[in-house]
Amino acid sequence: MKRLVKILIVATIALLPASAARAQISFGVRIGEPPAPKAYRVPPRPGPDYEWIEGYWYPDRGHYKWHDGYWTHPPYAGAYWVSPYHVGGQYYEGHWEGAHGDLRHDHRWDRGKDRDEHHEPPPPPPHSNDHR
Repeated sequence: MKRLVKILIVATIALLPASAARAQISFGVRIGEPPAPKAYRVPPRPGPDYEWIEGYWYPDRGHYKWHDGYWTHPPYAGAYWVSPYHVGGQYYEGHWEGAHGDLRHDHRWDRGKDRDEHHEPPPPPPHSNDHR
């Protein structure tokens, strides 16, 4: 019996580093669902090539901040806005999608009048047609 206990102890000690190496630790802050959208007046479209981005709440340092809706140019031709959403306790940021890749909205851009204009992501890497 003592021999069996010793074997189990040695096996546990030997396997402990392997299981610890696969362990993952993550920290997150959950602040719940955002409040209901605010009501506001939509200003007239400034030009034919502008797209309206609906206002939305976004998390900032443990609470939600409101981002007014605004008119903007898409960051590149064919890009479309995916509105932010909240599902299953997780917040997903709004972003631009399209053939040239995804582009996240950076709230530091909001200080200027051009908002998302001229913030095009880098071009995708060239595709190699070399099939040797």
